[in-house]
Amino acid sequence: MRRAAVVAGLGATALLTIATSTASAFGPLPPANPYLGPAGTATMHGDAEASDTTPLPGVGAGGVNADFHEEGAACPTILQGADGLPQALCTKITDRAPEVLLLDPATGNTLAKLDLTKGSLLGGVYAYLDEQDRMVTVDGSGSLLRIGHQRGGDGSWSLSIASKTDVTQAVSGHCGGGSCDEVSSVSPDYQGRVWFATDNAAAGFVGADGVARSLVLAPGENVANSIATAPQGMAVATDHALYLLNVDGSGNPQIVWRQAYDRGPARKPGQLSWGTGATPTFFGPGSGTEYLAITDNAATKENLLVFDAASGNRICSVPAIDGTENSPIGSGNSVFVASTYGYPYPALPANAGPSQPASAPISGGMTRIDVTGSGCTVVWTNTVPSSAVPRLSVADGKIYTFTRHSLLGSGSGGLFDGSSSGSSGLGSGSAGATDNYSFAVVDAGTGKLETEQFVGATTVNDTLEMVGTIAPGRIQYQGTTTGLYRITPK
Repeated sequence: MRRAAVVAGLGATALLTIATSTASAFGPLPPANPYLGPAGTATMHGDAEASDTTPLPGVGAGGVNADFHEEGAACPTILQGADGLPQALCTKITDRAPEVLLLDPATGNTLAKLDLTKGSLLGGVYAYLDEQDRMVTVDGSGSLLRIGHQRGGDGSWSLSIASKTDVTQAVSGHCGGGSCDEVSSVSPDYQGRVWFATDNAAAGFVGADGVARSLVLAPGENVANSIATAPQGMAVATDHALYLLNVDGSGNPQIVWRQAYDRGPARKPGQLSWGTGATPTFFGPGSGTEYLAITDNAATKENLLVFDAASGNRICSVPAIDGTENSPIGSGNSVFVASTYGYPYPALPANAGPSQPASAPISGGMTRIDVTGSGCTVVWTNTVPSSAVPRLSVADGKIYTFTRHSLLGSGSGGLFDGSSSGSSGLGSGSAGATDNYSFAVVDAGTGKLETEQFVGATTVNDTLEMVGTIAPGRIQYQGTTTGLYRITPK
């Protein structure tokens, strides 16, 4: 089923701090990984380094068309290969099992579906496209899958498993076998190994010989986010520490360095685990991977932590945001962090634990922090209530996301309690079925909200802090709780 909406601009949210200097050019992008599809569209976070950047220009700040496609599934990962065909990894509402969708690039309609074996909640979230445009993921059976697509003689499309590698021994062997652990994320390195991490903090890789090798990062730790790979190695954050891994002389995974962080007294509302909510982000002004960033879980303000990627030495710790489940954007000397504090997730991982407080209003807000010679400096903050993982286009210098605003009353004559300027507590109301969701564009140089265009006000429009993917042709795909949007210039 498909629903189309032509949307109009709304008012801008007020800035708390505005940079006085002119916007600098962003980039460079991380180096191209030869075992990935196109830069910007091959992984959830854009590239192997999880920079959340793209070399492609976005939809822009003009009017947009927002076509919604109901799929009966939440679609956090939407990727596009060199052949131009979008692919989505979704989690079905009925049984929370993952499925892969092949989409028509001209319309966003579904061309083919493939059901996968159900695993943990995060098992239907993280995947990437390899250099042959095949989706790579690990399903609930413990198999590393490469999923291809093909067109039949009658013109119809189908999806099929091109290859399967069993990784169960490397995953569950650390806890006596059985189904005690599951792979949550995968990413290729620059030699073609497929690295993985598990819910219970085992990490390793599948090599060219098809053998999976792994180690346990630390007993009692858990992984609740994706991993990132760069020439320096594989980065993974547990709910206690940030790690860099590589391969030792015997061809086995080894820990290069470990940096513990402040995990706070408990999980915050708007987070999925007690610890960092961030996938590690490689970035830098030279090679594009000199630095490695995460957020901690300190009370009451979470810090952005930036490390030297090679040595693990900490460059800075700067108060950034109330709380977040989003990976930072990293580009050049700049890092952008968006708050998810108070965001009401409909489902949590099994070991998430209670939050303190039990619930809270969505606070909103984004921050840009630049790495300087003397450490790190806050450049701007705003009050934009981002409801998706933002994506930076280095081509146009804009940050693309969605926003979520609560209706603060009825019969007021306006969407936002009579105000569209951001001055009446936008984003501060409790979440509900009548919240408004909008496509939003932020100037990365100044933090100014350039446009905010309403797309819907029901739970099916909930973008659920999922990632938007910018495809060639100024098209953006954005998952929601029950399907996906295809956003194009009006």
